[in-house]
Amino acid sequence: MGIEDSAFLSRILTLLTLSFHIIYATIGVGVPLMIMIAQWVGIKKKDDHYILLARRWARGFVITVAVGVVTGTAIGLQLSLLWPNFMQLAGNVIALPLFMEVFAFFFEAIFLGIYLYTWDRFEDQRKHLLLLIPVALGAAMSSVFITIVNSFMNAPQGFEVLNGELVNISPLLAMFSPAVPTKVAHVMATAFMTSAFLLASIAALRMLRGSDHVYHKKALFLTMKLGLVFSVATALIGDFSGKYLAEYQPEKLAAAEWHFETEEEARLILFGVLDGEDVKYAIEIPYALSILAHGTPDSEVIGLEEFPEDEIPPLWIHYLFDTMVTIGMWLAFLSFVYVVAAWRNWSFARTKLFRWLLLLSGPLALVAIEAGWWFTEVGRQPWILRGYMKTSEAATTSGQVDLMIILFAGLYFILGVGTIVVLTRMYRRNPVEKELAAREADKGGDRQ
Repeated sequence: MGIEDSAFLSRILTLLTLSFHIIYATIGVGVPLMIMIAQWVGIKKKDDHYILLARRWARGFVITVAVGVVTGTAIGLQLSLLWPNFMQLAGNVIALPLFMEVFAFFFEAIFLGIYLYTWDRFEDQRKHLLLLIPVALGAAMSSVFITIVNSFMNAPQGFEVLNGELVNISPLLAMFSPAVPTKVAHVMATAFMTSAFLLASIAALRMLRGSDHVYHKKALFLTMKLGLVFSVATALIGDFSGKYLAEYQPEKLAAAEWHFETEEEARLILFGVLDGEDVKYAIEIPYALSILAHGTPDSEVIGLEEFPEDEIPPLWIHYLFDTMVTIGMWLAFLSFVYVVAAWRNWSFARTKLFRWLLLLSGPLALVAIEAGWWFTEVGRQPWILRGYMKTSEAATTSGQVDLMIILFAGLYFILGVGTIVVLTRMYRRNPVEKELAAREADKGGDRQ
C-alpha cells in the first residue's frame, strides 16, 4: 500500500468516525440545555408535565453520553494512529484545549450523576435545577474546546516554523485564532437547534401513533419554539461565517459558490450543475455573494482564478453548502409556521401531513449537521493545517488502515443499533401515560 493509499484510507476512516460521533456530540451539547429549560418552565408554571419531560429526556441523554464517550475516545486514538505528523506539530501548539476538554467532560459527568440520582430528594425543585447549570456548562465548554482545535486547523497561529523547527510557540495565541468566534458560535447554535428538532420529532411521532396526550403537545410546542429561536440564530451566525471565509479562507468560499472569476457585484449560486466552468440549472441571486462576503452589494469577491490549482478545495462542496443552507431555511420556516399556527389554533397544524413534516425535522437537522461538518473539513483540503501542512503529508504510512476501517465500522454499527434498541426498550417499558398515572396516584395518596 502506497503513501497516497494510506492517506486516502485514513481520510475515509476519519470521515466515518467524525460522521458517527457528531450525532452524539450534537446531542451531548444541545440536550442538557433542553432539559434545563423544560424543568425551569415546569417550576415556573408549576406544571408536572414539563418536570416529567425533563426527567425522561435526562434518562435518554445518559445513553447517548455513554456512546459519545466511546466515539470520542476513538477520535483521540485515531488522531495519533492516522495523523502522527500532524499530532507531532499540533501537540506542541494546541494541546491545551484538548487537555481542558477532558476536565470539562468530567465536570459535566459528575454533576449529571448527582442530578440523576437526586430526583425527588429536594422539596424545592429550584435547588435540583441548579445542578443542571454545571451539566449544561460542562457540555458546552467541552464542545468549545474541541471546536477551538478545529478552528486552529483552519486558521493556525501562535507559532513559527524556522528551518523546519517550531519556534515562538504561544498556546494561548493558538487557541484564539480568527476562526474561533464564528465557528464556536455556529457549532453551539446548530447543536441547540438540532437537539430541539430531534426532541420535537419524538413528540410528533408519538402523536402520529395516536397518543393525543397534552404532555406530547406541550413537548412539541416547547421544542418547536426553541427550534425557531436557534434556527434564526444559526442563520445570523452563518452570515458572519461567510464574512470570515471571505477574509481568511477565500478559496473555500469561492469553491462553495462556484465563483471562478474575481468580480464585484457577485451573484450567489444555489443548486445547479457544473459543466467545466459553466453553471447550468442554478438559481442565481444577484449581489448576494458580495453581501454575504463583505456586507455590500458592490464589494469584490475573490475568485478561484487567484489560487494555485492544487490548493483549490473540491468543487462538490457546493452541494454540501446548498444542503446545509436549504435545510436550515426550511426548518426556520417550518418552525415559524408551526408556532404561529399553534398560537392561532389553526387546524392544519393538527393534520397528519403536517405532523409528518414535524417528524422529519429532526432527521433533516442531522443531515444539515453532517453536511456542515463535511463542508468544514473537505472545504479545507488539501490542507490539514491550512498553509502549513497538507493532508497527504500528515497521514500515517501504515498498511493496516483498511483493516481498521472494517473494525471501527463494525464498532459503530453495534453502537448505533445498540443505542436505538436500548432507548426504544427504555421508553416502551415506561410510557409517559404510565408515569403520569403513577404521579397522580402518589399525589392522591399524599392528599389522603
